[in-house]
Amino acid sequence: MKPTLLLSVSAALLVAACGQSGGSSSAPKSASGRSAVWAAGSSTVFPFATRVAENVARTTGGRPAKVESLGTGGGFKLFCGGTGQAYPDIATASRAIKKSEFEKCAANGVTEIVEVKIGFDGIVVASAKSGPNYDLTQEALYKGLAAELPDGAGFKANANKTWNQVDPALPNEPILVYGPPPTSGTRDAFSELALEKGAGKLLAALKASDEDGFKSKSHTVRSDGAWVDAGENDNAIVQTLEKTPHSLGVFGYSFLENNMDKVKGAKVHGVAPTFATISSGEYPLSRSLYIYVKKANIGVTPGLKEFVQAFVSDAATGKGGYLQERGLIPLPADEHEAQKKALESLPVISAPKS
Repeated sequence: MKPTLLLSVSAALLVAACGQSGGSSSAPKSASGRSAVWAAGSSTVFPFATRVAENVARTTGGRPAKVESLGTGGGFKLFCGGTGQAYPDIATASRAIKKSEFEKCAANGVTEIVEVKIGFDGIVVASAKSGPNYDLTQEALYKGLAAELPDGAGFKANANKTWNQVDPALPNEPILVYGPPPTSGTRDAFSELALEKGAGKLLAALKASDEDGFKSKSHTVRSDGAWVDAGENDNAIVQTLEKTPHSLGVFGYSFLENNMDKVKGAKVHGVAPTFATISSGEYPLSRSLYIYVKKANIGVTPGLKEFVQAFVSDAATGKGGYLQERGLIPLPADEHEAQKKALESLPVISAPKS
């Protein structure tokens, strides 16, 4: 994995706070212990968060936020670790928070969490510009990448070596895919939207009888070299595709849009990943992007309120906003307005169902 990416590093060492307020009306009992905002998490949200941080610092004259790219799972792990200066104000995420993560937050005193949806992204399966064109299905992705495939009443190791063994309509190219590690929200979304959906018909009986077993079988990717965990740095995957034009890579749409001169996105069920197909939901591998905020830190960490408000501003995440230029797919106008309005009262989320 590449070294952690930082927009800025907070140099102030302040006394750590001793607790977090459990009520929404009284002032927090503890400060974050920092002089600037700290956000950590998704590599997909990272370029959007850094752009917001730059803009807020420029317009307010305050210290720029510290933004780290740890992967969604890594961001939630740190965010939910506790309160005070050792833990971020914000978790950036390319999926919704899980029940287990929410419960870890609660157990460590992070009891009031505000969820903000900032826009959409698509999971792209890409190749080098010089590579062959692909029109994949979710079932083909499952058959190509799952560690085990159904075999009668049981399972056997995936023996497919080339894509045309999976589907004769696909290129006669080796199955070699570079993708994000298990800590990444992009990996979670790919597993759910591509592999799990692709396994739905083939593993229908298992899904009906054992939901956990179904998810395990459909989400577990090959360890024989067909799938390669390439770390949290999606730019590194783009560079790898250029060097190995017979391979494929999995990353967020923004990285495709920013590297159109180097890579191209495969179609999925005949639909190419574009701004229009992702925003409409037509592209099958579409997802929502979020930031999660510790409510108790708002009004305590300098600039946190301004940072969050800037993230949902028309200038940033509205249609035609500056984050759209970086590849963010904006929310529909009514949903965007609803997110802005919600920040007036900062409603906290309840425990997710799963």
